[in-house]
Amino acid sequence: MEILKEGMSAGRSRCLAMSFAILVIVAASASLYAMPRAERHETRHEIEQLEDTWRDAVLKGNIAAMDALLSDDYMAISPTGILQSKEQSLANLRAGTVHFNEIELSDRKIRLYGTTALVTSRAEVRGTGPEGDMSGSYRYTRVYVKDARGVWHIVSFEASRIKEPGQHR
Repeated sequence: MEILKEGMSAGRSRCLAMSFAILVIVAASASLYAMPRAERHETRHEIEQLEDTWRDAVLKGNIAAMDALLSDDYMAISPTGILQSKEQSLANLRAGTVHFNEIELSDRKIRLYGTTALVTSRAEVRGTGPEGDMSGSYRYTRVYVKDARGVWHIVSFEASRIKEPGQHR
C-alpha cells in the first residue's frame, strides 16, 4: 500500500511540474504577440498604407508595385475557388485579363500577431476578370508577414462574393 501511495505522490508531483511548465510556455508565447500600444498603432498604420498601395497598384496595373508587395510564395484563392501564384497574378494583371475600374473599400479590420498581420475588409468592385464581369460586393482576407529585414509582404489572399438575398450567382 505504501508503494502505491509513493507512486501516486510522485505522479502528482510530475503532473504539477508538467502543468507548471505548460503554464510558463503559454505565458511566454503570449508575450511574444504582445506589442506596445505605440508599436501596434504604427504597425496598423503601415498595413493601412500597404492596403492603399495594393489598391492603387491594382487599379493602375502597376506590375512593379504588385511585384514588391507580393511574397515569392504568395497564393491567392479567387471568389471562384481558383488558386493563383504570384507569377499568375502578375501575368493576369500584365495581360489585362483582370482589370479593375473601381474598388471601394470599407469595414477594414487589422489584427496583429507578432510578425503577421491579418486584414479583413469589404470591397465594392467594378471590373472584369477571365469569366467576364466581376462587379459586385466582396469580403476578403489578406495576410501580411514581416520578413527578416522588417519588410511586410502579402503571403495570402482570399475573396468571397457577397450574395444579396435572392441572388443565385
